[in-house]
Amino acid sequence: MVPLSQSYRHCKLLTQRTAKNFGPAFWLLPRQQRYGMYALYAFMRRTDDLADGDGTIAERQQQLERWRQQLSDAEQGNFSDPILPALLDVVLRHGIPLQHFHEVITGVAMDLTGVSIHDFADLERYCYHVASAVGLACIHLWGFRQPEAREQAIATGIAFQLTNILRDLREDAEQGRLYLPTVELQQFDCPPTTWNCDNPKFLELMRFQVDRAEQYYQQGWLLHANLYPHGQAIFQAMYQTYHTILKTIRLRNYDVFTERVRVRKRMKLRYLLQAVPTRFGW
Repeated sequence: MVPLSQSYRHCKLLTQRTAKNFGPAFWLLPRQQRYGMYALYAFMRRTDDLADGDGTIAERQQQLERWRQQLSDAEQGNFSDPILPALLDVVLRHGIPLQHFHEVITGVAMDLTGVSIHDFADLERYCYHVASAVGLACIHLWGFRQPEAREQAIATGIAFQLTNILRDLREDAEQGRLYLPTVELQQFDCPPTTWNCDNPKFLELMRFQVDRAEQYYQQGWLLHANLYPHGQAIFQAMYQTYHTILKTIRLRNYDVFTERVRVRKRMKLRYLLQAVPTRFGW
């Protein structure tokens, strides 16, 4: 078994190497929670890498199921991966339900065989597994005041994932991935082959999607008041970053084809600096 300190160091190095967007935001947390986020991120990163790795779909499914079993084994004190000692330590320290990590594995596995999104209930379920479950794990680490925080974290995760889906519409379509509900594409008479910004039906479809995501952002923002100051700080930085992507999509008149919508580094830095006073309760 890898010593606990070495496991945390492994998670930290993995985070620093790969978490370009949100790794700096972890510094808004006190040391113990920051290292906890390293462990959470490392688990999510490993899960994604197994799904995106080499091999056939069947082989990658097997790798994910093996990873799921390793997670269950870790709960019994059997560690077969250097990430897992730190992860389980975080789980036990902060009372994080292990089911949230299993839910993430389930969500990532959905993408391997193609997610079937018939209606919004299907899309909401998918968003829960790949995003909301992550948020639920995080709020246990950050600490929250009222049980309503769980529903607020779920709404935030859905808002973030809907934003990802709209931003990556072109790339996903090129890979044969379709996340917008079939029922809604029929409702707006806008199949993927007609997606372009000269098509009024596409603009109407995107306006509907962005408006709905905005509603989830409004629900999710209630989580801010439900967190302790250090949690408020990192949540604020992440929330502002994702929300800016959604607002930029609208400002560009829903053009997600010409170039990928991004938040500039200086804007991310601005959000981090704005969150610093919150971190210290100023």
